[in-house]
This record gives sequence, structure tokens and C-alpha cells, in this order.
Amino acid sequence: MKTILSCALSGVAANRAQCPGIPYTPEEYGEESRRAADAGASIVHIHARKPDGVPSQDVEDYLAIRDAIKKRVPEMIINFSTGAIGFTPEQRIASVVHGKPDVAALNMGTMNYAKYSEKRKDFVFKFVFENPFDDIIYYLKTMREVGVRPEMECFDMGHVGSALPLIDMGILTPPYEFSFILGVDGGMPASTRNVLAMADNLPKDSSWQVIGIGREQWGLAAAALTMGGHIRVGFEDNFYLPEGTMAKSNGDLCERAARLSRDTGREVASIKEAREMLHLPLRAA
Repeated sequence: MKTILSCALSGVAANRAQCPGIPYTPEEYGEESRRAADAGASIVHIHARKPDGVPSQDVEDYLAIRDAIKKRVPEMIINFSTGAIGFTPEQRIASVVHGKPDVAALNMGTMNYAKYSEKRKDFVFKFVFENPFDDIIYYLKTMREVGVRPEMECFDMGHVGSALPLIDMGILTPPYEFSFILGVDGGMPASTRNVLAMADNLPKDSSWQVIGIGREQWGLAAAALTMGGHIRVGFEDNFYLPEGTMAKSNGDLCERAARLSRDTGREVASIKEAREMLHLPLRAA
């Protein structure tokens, strides 16, 4: 089976003082998407920003970024995030309604969401990330109405199980797409055993990818590849190449991820192949 390689271009937590390669403007998102695609990525995951780098939930910012990407890589699979803190469900889903990406990520449970610094002996940040079932159901129904595939982001084992009642209710229909996010303080610790445990609890007709936070990403990616999963890299999750050098672009991270996949005996899927594997229609550019 070929590997679907995703790239999360920016996230919302980091800035250029920490990593100079993070894109801010639509044009920079477009160029980073081109670099990612040239290195083997078939999906780009988007958290929008204003041109000065401030995170944004505004529809116009998502649309400008989408259009800049499509101008450079017309066939690219676009994934918008609905993950945000301090916004209403309507604000969190608005970009999906108006932008109609191929895929939209939603978080499958409420959790403590934090980053802890052993050096500081304190949290760098800590939030309560609210994702109750009523909101999840609202997002899923809205995605179905506008023809967008949900990607279920699971930070803990219970988040995988949260899909089961929604499947029974008929709100979720196969095939299912899951992401296992490991390494966030408040969520599942980063280990191969935890990846295996999450994969063992998936419903039938599921595909999955691993998202490792920080440099543990590379070991988790290797584990996922040997278990038949797919992988995501990008500046949202990790700035560093396996040897510890900071990447200059998302393309650098994608290039190493593609090499890792090939080293485990799996070729990287083209964008067309990834669309077929995920049962996605080719949307108009």
C-alpha cells in the first residue's frame, strides 16, 4: 500500500521567531504547498493567518490561502481545520461552509491542551479545548451538507471511541478517516505502543495517519509506516529534521518523510492516487 503524505503548513501556536519558515501570507502558503507537493505531499492542512502572522478564523483569509494554493498546485487536496479555542461552532465551521475544501479536520473530544517545559518547570501554554458531542455532531452534519470529508483528530483513546455512537446514529458513514495525534500534554503520550492501541480500536473501513508533536514525530512516523498507516509532517507539528537541524521549509520535512516511507518499502502516493484511496472527488480548481 502506498503512503499518503500530509503536510500541516503553519498551525497557530508558533511564529517566525521560533521558526523562520512558517508561512504568513497567502502567497507564502502557496509556495510552501508547492514545495510540499514537489517533495511528495498530496494533502495540505490549513490553519489560516493574517499576512502579519496572527492566527485567523476569517473566511476571507482561508479563501485567499486556498486560492493561492490552487493557483500553484491545482490538484492538491485541501484540508481546513475547525480546531480553534475561543470561537463559536459557527465561526469554527464557516471556512468549511464557504470554502468547501476536500477535507476538514475536527477534534473528537474535549481535553486539556498544553505544552510543558521541563526547563522552565512550568507550562508554556495550557487551555481547555472544548469539543462536546453536540458540537461534533453539528460539524459532521454541516460537512455532509457541503460535501466535505471529515478527518477525525484523536488526541486520546477515548476520542477514537467517540466515533462509535456517531456511526451507530448514522451521522458518520464509511469510509472513515482518522488522525492519531500523540505528544500533546493532556493527550496520548508519544509511543509506538500507543499508536498500536489506537489503531486496534478503529472501526472497520477506516484509514489513519499519525501526527507526532515535536521530534518524536519521526519515530512515530516509522511506526505508522510499518503498521499500514499514513503520516503527516509540517511546521504545525515539528520544526526539525531527524538529525536535529531546523527545516528551512515544509518541503524539507516532506522530503525526509517521503524518504522514510520509501526506506520502509512503501512508495508515496501521488495526489491522484491519494484522492482515489480516500474516495475524494476532484474538485474544480
